[in-house]
Amino acid sequence: MNDDWICGRLGEDEPWALGAVNPPVFENSLFTFETAGDLAEAIKDEDERYVYWRGTNPTVDLAQRKLAALERAERAKCFGSGMGAISATVSSLVSGGDHVLVLGAIYGPTTQFLRYLEKFGVTHTHVGDPAGLDSAIRANTRVLYFESPSYMSYRVVDIPAVTAWASGNGLVSVMDNTWSTPLFQKPLTMGVDLVIHSLSKYVGGHSDLVGGVVAGSAELIRPIALTEYQLYGAAMSPHDAAKVIKGLRTLPVRMAAHQERGLAVAAFLDRHEAVRAVHHPGLASHPDHELARRQMAGFSSVFGLELDTDERQVVAAFLDGLKVFRIGVSWGGFESLVAAPALTTEESVRVTMGIPVGLVRLSVGLEPADTLVEDLALALEGVVRLA
Repeated sequence: MNDDWICGRLGEDEPWALGAVNPPVFENSLFTFETAGDLAEAIKDEDERYVYWRGTNPTVDLAQRKLAALERAERAKCFGSGMGAISATVSSLVSGGDHVLVLGAIYGPTTQFLRYLEKFGVTHTHVGDPAGLDSAIRANTRVLYFESPSYMSYRVVDIPAVTAWASGNGLVSVMDNTWSTPLFQKPLTMGVDLVIHSLSKYVGGHSDLVGGVVAGSAELIRPIALTEYQLYGAAMSPHDAAKVIKGLRTLPVRMAAHQERGLAVAAFLDRHEAVRAVHHPGLASHPDHELARRQMAGFSSVFGLELDTDERQVVAAFLDGLKVFRIGVSWGGFESLVAAPALTTEESVRVTMGIPVGLVRLSVGLEPADTLVEDLALALEGVVRLA
């Protein structure tokens, strides 16, 4: 069963579909039973039985089956947001007094959540490079959390090496795979224990969905489904699950187009005089390019552009000079977006992650590449004038 089939047809020919070209959306909040005993039995295994929307739903289940198959996972659980998936996953793996080890730069709100856990006695340590893992691990470390490519810096982690280290030290490895999507990278096949995605990005693909998913072994997913998923109240709605299903149908086609346009734009920027560096692992100039080629089947279109400036006002002027690229905080949809961490990220977080002032994040959408290049060229003229 290949990925294209999983995205487009897996589970969509079930008898309950009745030949409909779109799977039905089960929008009821509860499910009834013939007898009181039937209900009692269902509640004992609410992770598997349909009782109440907050626990299980057939439309959400179909999205979960597809995502699990794409990630080569035994199970997946969808949430109402990416942060819902992240917070539930980390919470399920730690208790008071435990320690989380973070490798490389990660999504800002994930760091904020780890700070939030400090009030419950859960601490964390950021390590910039795998070489620092041995000195940072503690007797109470339980989790290794990372992204690859990493947040904003787009450095690539040697996944098999890092997960082998984590496993050898008794840690559960958790990786955010949103950048690559399950089409371009499958971390579970390289030793990662749990994989997380923000479905709001490429999987949804149309900037009309907020959702998240965690995928992995049934042994690790089942406790999350029974406890954190139920108690945190971050359940995915069947309407959003239907958007996930529709987004998956076009994901292979969209990702091919994102890759093509993203590399074309990155190559242009890599040659521009107003640009210090382009952080795109698909470029031969990227320090981790060969590692990325070994681990990935392709490259998405979100990457870092480092302007030749250390002044925030120059960065702001560059953003304001763009006309096709829109200023926005998310990515992965049709529209091309731009954001600058120096203008939006807490200063201490930016410094901790080693993000320079001049770094700009581009999300190359599905507009024509030459139109996007022209837009960037005009805005970069302003950077040259201000330099």
